[in-house]
Amino acid sequence: MALNTSQEYSNVIAVCKSLFLKKTKDYGTAWRILRPESITDQIFIKAQRIRTLEEKKVSKVGEDITSEYIGIVNYCVIAMLQLELTANDPQEMDVQVVETLFDKCVNETKELMFAKNHDYGEAWRDMRISSLTDLILMKIFRVKQIEDNLGQTVASEGIKANYQDMLNYSVFALIKLDVK
Repeated sequence: MALNTSQEYSNVIAVCKSLFLKKTKDYGTAWRILRPESITDQIFIKAQRIRTLEEKKVSKVGEDITSEYIGIVNYCVIAMLQLELTANDPQEMDVQVVETLFDKCVNETKELMFAKNHDYGEAWRDMRISSLTDLILMKIFRVKQIEDNLGQTVASEGIKANYQDMLNYSVFALIKLDVK
């Protein structure tokens, strides 16, 4: 079977987006209250749980690694949206508006993935899922450091680029886990 990264990526994003929009219908845009640091911590909790499950091989809560990676994708979208939205934007947003913003954010991130895939030759396909988890954790620690430095960097990508990488690593993991 020929690999079609674009289609696989879109299939995974469709799963993530479906859950995101269902939760938006249930909870509204309550996530608008979260500060960037809180979103980073939520992503950390999910990535750390994945790592613990990878190491212990058993879950006592019943949620699996797949649901945690989906959560990371969706929290990365929330983080990027919060970076763009201002205090002047409404706290509560219509589901259709959220869907449009979700699509814009993911499409931009997918374009970045294709640019990097061109340069790296889809190396992620030969990586272990646990390595993707570790890369996400590393990116989280980078974001925390940038946040602690009040967003200032000397020679590094900014916060948004790190969220985009975490989203893409999570999509890669979900592709490898055969999420459809």
